[in-house]
Amino acid sequence: MDPISNCRQTIATEPTTAVYPGTFDPITNGHLDIVERALQLFDRVIIAVAVNVGKQPLFPLDERIDLIKQCFGPGDDRVSVDATDGLIVDYAEQQGACAIVRGLRAVSDFDYEFQLALMNRKLARRVDTVFLMTGFRWIYISSSIIKDAARHHGDISGLVPDHVRQALQKKYHADNKKSGRRPGV
Repeated sequence: MDPISNCRQTIATEPTTAVYPGTFDPITNGHLDIVERALQLFDRVIIAVAVNVGKQPLFPLDERIDLIKQCFGPGDDRVSVDATDGLIVDYAEQQGACAIVRGLRAVSDFDYEFQLALMNRKLARRVDTVFLMTGFRWIYISSSIIKDAARHHGDISGLVPDHVRQALQKKYHADNKKSGRRPGV
């Protein structure tokens, strides 16, 4: 089968699934924007919380998964959250996904993402990579920037879901008590 028509053929016969991978440390409104837009293209999105040994996450894996699950209602069966520690393309194949969704904020993201997409294509021709541009109002945020702002008492309201803002405040609460500063998160 022609790999380009894989998702189209799947659309005609069965629901389509896409995998949206990332470390999500923490999930931001930019990530949620990508999920919402992916749901316009696919019947189901699996948010795959990746274990990346090259990163030292602020939130442990189980807490990141819980924070993401809280973003979606209990009856929302179009979105699921799972953990993975292997190759994302292998995970996508195991889940029967026809695509991996990646969000792009700027040209600088594209170079790295393009290399990943080409490698994934080499490893599994059946799984396509779909790039979605982040919504304009979220283009400047990343999990790292959010954490840095929260760490330095910046107001991150409206950039992350409220429960994530509260979790960040709790993580950095000890610093707030020691410094005597009012938490701005």
